[in-house]
Amino acid sequence: MRKIAVVGAGVMGRGVAQNFAQEGLNVILLDISEGKLEHAKEEIRQNIRFHALFNKNKIDDDSEEILSRVNFSTDYQLLEQVDFVVENVPEKWEVKKSVYEKIDKICTENCIFLVNTSCIPITKIAALTNRPEKCIGTHFMNPVPLMTTIEVIKGYHTSEETIFLTKELLKHIGKECIIVNDLPGFVSNRISHLFMNEAAYVVQDQVAAPKDVDNIFKKCYGHKMGPLETADLIGLDTVVNSLDVLYESFQDSKYRCCPLLRKMVDAGLYGKKVGQGFYTY
Repeated sequence: MRKIAVVGAGVMGRGVAQNFAQEGLNVILLDISEGKLEHAKEEIRQNIRFHALFNKNKIDDDSEEILSRVNFSTDYQLLEQVDFVVENVPEKWEVKKSVYEKIDKICTENCIFLVNTSCIPITKIAALTNRPEKCIGTHFMNPVPLMTTIEVIKGYHTSEETIFLTKELLKHIGKECIIVNDLPGFVSNRISHLFMNEAAYVVQDQVAAPKDVDNIFKKCYGHKMGPLETADLIGLDTVVNSLDVLYESFQDSKYRCCPLLRKMVDAGLYGKKVGQGFYTY
């Protein structure tokens, strides 16, 4: 049985921890404060009940039993015990850098790092460690327990053994892997952030209201969600950070962040996680 740790108890981190725990695996969920961990525990409890409504196979899920498989902790030394670390800290280079420099010294040499990043190259992150062959991108999508497919990114040094072991681990929690190569934004966010950014420009330029923009994509193109709904779900702060990474990486003006998006983030309108973004929740 593999031992799993998830670093970062935000929206994505707690979703990943919940998914592992629901599939019978014990997981350590780490964050920097007890307050954040208590909030994560309550969110996971609510999300398990919500998940049961959409998954008949999980209708009898006991939230307390699942939560008992999650060790909520601020003690990074617990990483000495694990085979896999799934990192989910904010999409800011200095934050990522400090985390990898810390955990690389604690984890055993065989521990594999699963990098859940939106846009930062896996090769760049791997260079912070003494195990670049054991670093691999695993771009989970939100909400994690409901999504069946993961974009998996092979860094320059990522070994075939690391790819195999990662695929086996993710298969255990019911995830299919689509393997792609490493460049900023990979496939999903390199394309999707263009949609979200341009949709924000359309609203800023008063071409259409957010609801109308999203309805065109849902009703005309058959998308399940519109680009602005997607941005709210991801978190507008994360979208802005990712656009900044893409712009800096490619030096291409098409990734220049829409001023309206940045203004909304400055105002604290991060989307669904705070109850207000392009929509009110």
